[in-house]
Amino acid sequence: MAMNDFPCITRDPAVMGGKPCVRGLRVTVGMIVGQVDAGVTVEELLAAYPYLDRDDVLEAVRYAGCFGRSATR
Repeated sequence: MAMNDFPCITRDPAVMGGKPCVRGLRVTVGMIVGQVDAGVTVEELLAAYPYLDRDDVLEAVRYAGCFGRSATR
């Protein structure tokens, strides 16, 4: 898999220190995955971050699954 397979995930040195983020927002893949790992549901994440959609959350989890947790930091 390559970054092209994750259109919602961006990496920009000017945003969150280059960590993988959702659509250039200040929401990192690591933040989402950490919350999912802690038992937060997709619905709870969407309520906490209303500017995200279900695809954003699922793609962040899939990205972490493909590249590993260390790639999300």
